[in-house]
Amino acid sequence: MPLFVSQRALYEVRERPSKAYSWKAFLIANIVVEVPYQILLGIFVFGAYYYAVNGIQTSIRQGMVLIYLIQFFIYASTFGQMCIAALPDAETAAAIVTLLFSMSLSFNGVFQTPTALPGFWIFMYRVSPFTYWVSGVASVQLHSRQIQCSSVELSVFDPPAGQTCGQYLADFLRTAPGQLQNPAATSSCQYCSLTISDQFLSGVGISWDDRWRNFGIIWAYVAFNIFMATLLYYLFRVANWKDFTLKKKSANKAANATKAVADTPPHSAQVPEEGHGAREELPNPRPF
Repeated sequence: MPLFVSQRALYEVRERPSKAYSWKAFLIANIVVEVPYQILLGIFVFGAYYYAVNGIQTSIRQGMVLIYLIQFFIYASTFGQMCIAALPDAETAAAIVTLLFSMSLSFNGVFQTPTALPGFWIFMYRVSPFTYWVSGVASVQLHSRQIQCSSVELSVFDPPAGQTCGQYLADFLRTAPGQLQNPAATSSCQYCSLTISDQFLSGVGISWDDRWRNFGIIWAYVAFNIFMATLLYYLFRVANWKDFTLKKKSANKAANATKAVADTPPHSAQVPEEGHGAREELPNPRPF
């Protein structure tokens, strides 16, 4: 953002007065020039993060996480352009970016599930771009992973006398999503309520089936950022509102004058009465 401010100041005192190129070309160029750098940044972050956390997964999953990371940095770049386009300095834009980013991150459905959000704030969950980005990247990395419950997450209980844990829970396990850790034991049955990661992710509204839908939605947010950056720059840095106001006042005055003339009744012509102002005839002269 500080670089954009300096470039904008240079453009507005040099290129725009000389009409070297239009403000649209300046703005689009500043957005597009960031894309190669964001792609490189996404690749570096992928290499530093992905294998250390997930190990070696399938090529499809690796590729999807890579394009999700590249998409994230492109979104962040266009979001910053949108916030700084109309503002006078980078400090003000940074405060707005921090506020909006924090709200988007807080209501993405991970810190607090959608069902636990107050009714008024559910709209933040739906409009937050991180709702869809986190859902997509988490579903790609965690889909179909086996869950191993720790000792504090297990439900421990004793079966009836003469039965093993597997015999006691046989009917229950046919429909239940969890897993029994010690089916042959006759005491201290250890039951984990989850088997694969998708069962946990479904509780926060994340599904493997939505991965491509979420990927497309983030591109819609990128397009929205570019559109708003263009619109805000035009409204606050290009449009001449003083001339618009003067023209509007002049038009109102002309309209009022025209209306006043139209409302004035026409002056009727005054015909002189008979005997007043009429030309008197001279008598005929007498002959000599």
